[in-house]
Amino acid sequence: MADMNRVWRLRKRPVGVIGDDVLSFDQEPVPEPADGQFLMRMNYLSLDPTNRIWMSDMDQYMPPVGIGEAMRGVVCGTVVESKHPDFAQGDIVSGLGSWAEYQIGTPGMLNKMGPLGGVAVADAFGLFAVVGPTAYFGLMDLGTPKAGETVVVSAAAGAVGSIVGQIAKIQGCRAVGLAGSDAKCKWIVDELGFDAAINYKTEDVAAALKKACPNGIDIYFDNVGGDILDACFKQMNLFGRIPTCGLISQYNATAEVPGPKNYPMILMQRLKVQGFIVLDYAARYPEAITALGGWMQQGKLKFRVDMHEGLEHAVSTLRKLYTGENQGKLMVKVS
Repeated sequence: MADMNRVWRLRKRPVGVIGDDVLSFDQEPVPEPADGQFLMRMNYLSLDPTNRIWMSDMDQYMPPVGIGEAMRGVVCGTVVESKHPDFAQGDIVSGLGSWAEYQIGTPGMLNKMGPLGGVAVADAFGLFAVVGPTAYFGLMDLGTPKAGETVVVSAAAGAVGSIVGQIAKIQGCRAVGLAGSDAKCKWIVDELGFDAAINYKTEDVAAALKKACPNGIDIYFDNVGGDILDACFKQMNLFGRIPTCGLISQYNATAEVPGPKNYPMILMQRLKVQGFIVLDYAARYPEAITALGGWMQQGKLKFRVDMHEGLEHAVSTLRKLYTGENQGKLMVKVS
């Protein structure tokens, strides 16, 4: 075990794009676990759009990271020292932690990963920790898909969106994805089985949606908000559903973001629009993991990890989320 710990700490609130001065990469003594705690060495750090929310002081679903505090993140690592009877040296744990190579763990925040069934730790962590349950509960609970319906998902080549489209196909739906490059569009159609893909950077989204969704849209799984949400509003069918998972097009905004122009369609089409946070479903995670694992074993579900090396590169890697450079689940390998 190293004598010094490497930690990313929040130094200022970001304005617009996350600048190099927003966080500092510090070296500190490795913390000592107290009774009832354990010390974990991080193996993998999940990078997620909500990291940008946690850095800000906007109204949000949990307290923002305080100035001077270690940056919050979803992590996976190995117990190296334990003063808790239920955790032993060598146990693999995951959950909500910090951007630190070594960190203190307590049950409830960091918990042991169950049997992986031959799945690599990085893949199991990437799929089951946040991404898979988010896609599963957002689509199945809020979208309530029925065979024959049309499901549109934005950021479809990203971690959550790529899973949503595949679950839609498993449920017998037509899946249409929006992505930011021709290569991504080809990937979700040719490899993941989407019925159609739209490059929102080069195509007229409204016109392309009409072509790809001749019978209208029953479910729009929203990861981005903004103009794409507005375009989908106009083509939603009666009693359509819009699970709102993210608003990534707005997270780096430096001015007030205007509301959707087509908001009246919620009334006219009697739409259900509901935001959700995956933590709302924490008690039901085993349900999602069982379903997702089963589909993977049956060859119905594919998952891609976009892995980058080095905790020191966490900030520059995180910025890829907001430019659309990532393809699949964005993660950092720490050790």
